[in-house]
Amino acid sequence: MKNHLTTEAGAPVTDDRHAQTAGAGGPTLLQDHHLLEKLARFNRERIPERVVHAVGSGAYGHFEVTSAALATYTRAKLFSAVGKRTKVFVRFSTVAGSKGAADTVRDPRGFAVKFYTEEGNWDLVGNNTPVFFIRDGIKFPDFIHSQKYDPFTNRQEPDNAWDFFSHTPEATHQFVWLHGDRGIPASLRHMDGFGSHTFGLVNEQGERFWVKFHFKTDQGIRCLTSAQAAMVGGRDPAFHQKDLYDALERGDFPSWTLKVQIMPAADAATYRYDPFDLTKVWPYADYPLIEVGRLVLDRAPDNYFAEVEQAAFNPGNFVPGIGPSPDRMLQARLFAYGDAHRYRLGVNHTRLPVNEPKGVEGGARNYGRDGAMRFDGNGGRARNYEPNGYGGPAPTGERYEHALPVAGVTGPQDHPVHRENDDFVQAGALYRVMTEPEKERLIANLAGSLGQVSRPDVIDRSLTWFAKADEDLGRRLAAAVAAVQRARAQPAGAAASVQER
Repeated sequence: MKNHLTTEAGAPVTDDRHAQTAGAGGPTLLQDHHLLEKLARFNRERIPERVVHAVGSGAYGHFEVTSAALATYTRAKLFSAVGKRTKVFVRFSTVAGSKGAADTVRDPRGFAVKFYTEEGNWDLVGNNTPVFFIRDGIKFPDFIHSQKYDPFTNRQEPDNAWDFFSHTPEATHQFVWLHGDRGIPASLRHMDGFGSHTFGLVNEQGERFWVKFHFKTDQGIRCLTSAQAAMVGGRDPAFHQKDLYDALERGDFPSWTLKVQIMPAADAATYRYDPFDLTKVWPYADYPLIEVGRLVLDRAPDNYFAEVEQAAFNPGNFVPGIGPSPDRMLQARLFAYGDAHRYRLGVNHTRLPVNEPKGVEGGARNYGRDGAMRFDGNGGRARNYEPNGYGGPAPTGERYEHALPVAGVTGPQDHPVHRENDDFVQAGALYRVMTEPEKERLIANLAGSLGQVSRPDVIDRSLTWFAKADEDLGRRLAAAVAAVQRARAQPAGAAASVQER
């Protein structure tokens, strides 16, 4: 059969270069179905972009277990034996930019991994930083509004970002991370990834543990300075996208070593930091890293829209043996992400090839039916309710199959037993382990942004938080901000002087 062009209905198209008209030079005819269908479909090519993480890149690969250590702590089958492989899809992204924005900006990077396990999809949706700006999901819409385009100027405004920060001291730790050397990775291959949140594990004996996931790049950490990022991003806004695809095409497959920190459930109540606070890390000295396996990316998607734009990651997608924790940000994300995909892609987005549970024999089995764009058999003639007496899928009845019982430390984030649990101690500790050149670059990056803020009260509050983190940081940053402000004022003053003459 020849490769003939057809309409959406499959009928052959005789001419795709000239619309039907009423005679030579006459008006176009409404009866030209192919023309109308082609234009109407073109008008509908775009779907709502992600509110956050709109600028993204993705790749397929696999995860291989290299140590059976995690099998002691979880019944999840993907960690059950050395050498066991699970297919994955990974999406990297910036947070604040809209589609078309440069992927080299100073911004956290999303690091989302979809494991196609035999027990269902597990989505580990984190960032390239181990902490975040806020600890409670109720603040998330306001935080993102402060980072996105201003409703009047329609541009990202330093005044807004720093005003929010000046009223949110819990963000100090993340600001030190973001404005330090690792704030702009040299490529997606040269950065670490983190689950960031604390998650729960349960083993075959029913014992519970808390866990943090760390993906350590095997390529080594490499970063860009602000000047380098501006240069390469100006030449190619998709610089990181191209680097990843070029590496995959030449067979230079990037990889990461997955390591975990494990905390016995009983430790949480009296640990010196609230273990469920997303603005905090667990120091390695307290809970050492344990190697688990290796993540390898080896194939670029064939179609960006179908497989990267339509990829839907949901932190609520767990498998038996892995579940949530009382982390307030995580609890909010369990709802928000799935709801965002239902709005953006439709209720049947879980049936799309990139999102379907590839590792499960027979695919997803439930009583979800109908909805827009249902493109499979919709369950056929099988009954669509549970329980039923016709052999339909039924629950397993296992008690703690996914989520863990929320017990123990579930109170306020500033629970008094967490003796070092303020907003500044870890930010200060991070600053003090930096080398002097690293400190200088951090201060320059912070001052370059904060120095653009127009309100003195916002600047003063922000400087107060950094001074609480470390006295030296606060003093040097205040001086650097003042220098930036003087430099910004100088051109205007010089111009006024010339006009007076």
